[in-house]
Amino acid sequence: HVQLVESGGGLVQPGGSLRLSCAFSGSSYCTYDMSWFRQAPEKERELVATINNRGTTSYADSVKGRFTIAQNDAKRTLYLQMNSLNFEDTAIYYCAARCASVVYNYWGQGTQVTVS
Repeated sequence: HVQLVESGGGLVQPGGSLRLSCAFSGSSYCTYDMSWFRQAPEKERELVATINNRGTTSYADSVKGRFTIAQNDAKRTLYLQMNSLNFEDTAIYYCAARCASVVYNYWGQGTQVTVS
């Protein structure tokens, strides 16, 4: 049984920084792709950043150069370092994982980030 629990959201001023964390628990038989998504009010869910099972990272154009996705060595915690935050970054942020699948099988409950 896989569980993902996000933390680290909050209220921040424009130009500020936050670091989100996602604690992963579950089977270690699979090497997962891990991603951060976000959803702003009345908007579609957006893929923000991914770190695949080989450690390769990718980012949405809107966050490239400002956000950094990383994992700890044990791959039990996923991070999203967010710098130079702006109003458009306000959203609920979700971490997600997939194992040998095109779709993301596992989702956290989300953490609110508000830039104001």
